[in-house]
Amino acid sequence: MTVFDELKARGLLAQLTDEEEIKELINNGRATFYIGFDPTADSLHVGHFMALCLMKRLQMAGNKPIALIGGGTAMIGDPSGRSDMRTMMTQETIQHNCDCFKEQMSKFIDFSEGKAMMVNNADWLLDLNYIEVLREVGAHFSVNRMLTAECYKQRMEKGLSFLEFNYMIMQSYDFYVLYQKYGCNMQFGGDDQWSNMLGGTELIRRKLGKDAYAMTITLLLNSEGKKMGKTQKGAVWLDPNKTSPFEFFQYWRNVADADVLKCIRMLTFLPLEQIDEMDHWEGSELNKAKEILAFELTKLVHGEEEAKKALEGAKALFSSGNAAEMPTVVLTEESFTDGKADILTLLTASGLVSSRSEGRRAVEQGGVSVNGEKVTDIKAVFEKEQLNGDGIVLKRGKKNFKKVTCQA
Repeated sequence: MTVFDELKARGLLAQLTDEEEIKELINNGRATFYIGFDPTADSLHVGHFMALCLMKRLQMAGNKPIALIGGGTAMIGDPSGRSDMRTMMTQETIQHNCDCFKEQMSKFIDFSEGKAMMVNNADWLLDLNYIEVLREVGAHFSVNRMLTAECYKQRMEKGLSFLEFNYMIMQSYDFYVLYQKYGCNMQFGGDDQWSNMLGGTELIRRKLGKDAYAMTITLLLNSEGKKMGKTQKGAVWLDPNKTSPFEFFQYWRNVADADVLKCIRMLTFLPLEQIDEMDHWEGSELNKAKEILAFELTKLVHGEEEAKKALEGAKALFSSGNAAEMPTVVLTEESFTDGKADILTLLTASGLVSSRSEGRRAVEQGGVSVNGEKVTDIKAVFEKEQLNGDGIVLKRGKKNFKKVTCQA
């Protein structure tokens, strides 16, 4: 099976500018491709996982990845998928975030001589001459066409700043510079970046008369169509100081039954033949699949030793009083508001406290945990999907456990 066929079989490909040319380039290890990462935080998160895994797969097939850190574009802010304007960051904060990204990316990508590159678009964007950009780049962009892009349409109702309007031009210019400096002939990105990516291929064609290609990666969505990678604490980070390896493991261990096999197919490096056999698994076998998913991804991000520790910790947690024999509470629809239930609702519904005020005191005193992780925020909320399948282990004090699940 070729690398392109494998990407297709794993469900990773969304939109492509020229399937035959892209197939030819990546199957023969002739793609020098880039994926952009805007350093808006000091850690990558699960939302970046698809891109990192794709870079690793393509590098293993002999292609050369360029990780483009958006030190320049981060000073503008990408309007894609947002209804408000991003907070402006200082250059010092952006640089710190860039340094953190490289360290985390090195677990996926081999940056040794000639194998891959990390570049920062601040190196060329921050020194641009405004008049020159308007004449040399701006002349090739139609405002009418730009406004039809989904990322701009979403913002037009609430107001789109001129600052953000320039984001597409800057991203397109990145591709143009990378093509000239490093022979970068392909750009990959999330499906929500399609318009920006097309801007780059078009700029290269108009300015240089050359062909360059773009391909988008399927967004990681759960069975309800929501982006994966969020918990009651916020994003699931790759930095162990922000999301511990155990929490990371537990996030994947608790994915919904309907999502586990898709995640194994898209995110792990297990052979497709092995995954195809799992397609027939059901019931308790899906719990085994979740364990495999959690272990493989934790190993990828945090190393095998941390993955083993997390697996042992999870088994110990569920064998405390034996998860199979643990008293179980099944929540009904009434417990959820917009598909979510807060920690006080879980505590009262499970019978671990007699009232919300008692639950509030228990949380504030540090006596409540979910799947072994202490809950300190009385407003912490849990998605319904987190309670599917095995559900969660809710603990109050040292000896009071309940397994909390919900109706399918």
